[in-house]
Amino acid sequence: MKYKKLLLFDIDGTLIKVEGSSRTALIQSLRNVFGTEGNAATHNLAGKMDGGIIREILSDAGFSKDEIEMKFHEVKRQYIDTFKQKAVREDIRVLPGVESLLKHLHTNGDILIALLTGNFEESGRHKLHLPGLNHFFSFGAFADDAERRPELVPHARKRAKEKTGIDFDDRDVIIIGDTEHDITCALSNGIRVMAVATGAYSFEQLQSYQPTITVENLSNTEAISRFLLNGH
Repeated sequence: MKYKKLLLFDIDGTLIKVEGSSRTALIQSLRNVFGTEGNAATHNLAGKMDGGIIREILSDAGFSKDEIEMKFHEVKRQYIDTFKQKAVREDIRVLPGVESLLKHLHTNGDILIALLTGNFEESGRHKLHLPGLNHFFSFGAFADDAERRPELVPHARKRAKEKTGIDFDDRDVIIIGDTEHDITCALSNGIRVMAVATGAYSFEQLQSYQPTITVENLSNTEAISRFLLNGH
């Protein structure tokens, strides 16, 4: 199959919103492993990498880099396990138009869709599994792959090529996300980005970072799909 576009979707704030259980799992895992949750209850999580969030919180709490890295994989494992145990379908809100758009894109033979997210893969996929969205994404790039979001793009493109044999041109790769981090990730990699104002950033805030296009939400399936495929 000769795909024409590679679409890379963020998860939180773009496809879904998770009410509480993710932060609660983070707090519990930090307490269990490091004896403190630090500022996890109030730390800004929007658009950040899961690994980076853990490291930031623990650094703010006074732990050295060596102390953090020594137990990083333990706290990561506890976070993932706790989230999967505690999260329920009612914690997940699918954002406007998402299900309809994914169904439409999934049946379009010109479009390959994947994930590009700051989530660890296992917990991120569980977030999508609960409302029945995970099956739309056969691959992606995750916080397990890199510490910085811009570094995820080469991983996603490499996996797309392994899956399809296609080396997508920059103009044919588009990130869909809801924060400044999604925008700067795309622009630093020379690819386009659709900013969606369904997360923590307003339409005007997103516009100030100069994405390719900004939309209020993903509910206009026809117009969104047309732009993603044709650029207008």
